[in-house]
Amino acid sequence: MSMSIPTDPTVIAQRAQRALQLIRSVGIDRVQASLQNTHEVATKAIVGGSLPEDIDPVRRSIAIGQRLLTNLDKEMPEAWGPDELQGLESIVVTVGRPALLIRSDRFDLPPPTWQVLEAYRDAIQANFASVGRIELAGHPSLSWVGTGFMVAPGVLATNRHVIQEFAQQRSPGHWIMDPGISARVDFAEEIGTIVPRESPVGGIIAVHNSLDVALLEVASSVAPALPLDGGGVPLGPGRTSYVIGYPALDSRRNDPAVMQSIFGNVYDVKRLQPGLLNDWSASMQAYLHDCSTLGGNSGSCLVDLATGVVTGVHFGGRYLENNWAISTRDLAGSGYLQKLGARFV
Repeated sequence: MSMSIPTDPTVIAQRAQRALQLIRSVGIDRVQASLQNTHEVATKAIVGGSLPEDIDPVRRSIAIGQRLLTNLDKEMPEAWGPDELQGLESIVVTVGRPALLIRSDRFDLPPPTWQVLEAYRDAIQANFASVGRIELAGHPSLSWVGTGFMVAPGVLATNRHVIQEFAQQRSPGHWIMDPGISARVDFAEEIGTIVPRESPVGGIIAVHNSLDVALLEVASSVAPALPLDGGGVPLGPGRTSYVIGYPALDSRRNDPAVMQSIFGNVYDVKRLQPGLLNDWSASMQAYLHDCSTLGGNSGSCLVDLATGVVTGVHFGGRYLENNWAISTRDLAGSGYLQKLGARFV
């Protein structure tokens, strides 16, 4: 998602309305309750308890958003400016759609609006070991390019646009790594991690001819494969879900000041990002979801909270509108993944 703050009044009003819609989906009363201890709950929700020294912009943004929610009958989005929009969107990401840090395979305490995660803590944390950061050596400008997760023994799924940073198609169905570049997957890369859990990428197994999905070869013993939805999960709009991945700051698309206020200047590490499954887009051929993702989340798994089953492969989005994930049901149809050992439910 891009999070740059606009200055055009019409755009501000439109984004503010979308932010309010998302907050209402959580429940304004619940959001306000989470903000009662703004300095304690809200800022810790951003950075998992490790507050950066320069936290004043965070407190200021959340205080502005809190005031707006308290005075919605008096202050309307049409009259708001960039500060008001940033305050409202900071609340959305902080307590409405947080991005929780993961430490030693445990996610940080969620804000009160997401206490439901505690009931599924063990199941959620069991999936962390199977999600990794795709890293490069020998690339002229990039040290890592996205997220991937295990879908079968020795098989890591990610996006086609991720591997295009270090590989190329030589002929139909045949992809090779660029000369001089090697890739590996680190299944750690959590905040405070010292010891990596790496596996070299041995090659490119397959790239889908129409969907933004690619399969990479890694060590079969490095991490367990996650179960995939093949039609057995009762999905629908409003289904609670989460993404696991590595959100990154992209100064080409995002406002660094806004990112610092929301993510506490902590990027490139593994996070748990809860949200809702919203709908299906026939034009995108993808699920729409509203988990708070950034660049770096490409290739993340979208997981159904109630069952712990992967329902999609995240590949992009638009801030406070929708994010997109390829349905694993579309990957089940050919039977190719099943032959590699994937487990569909």
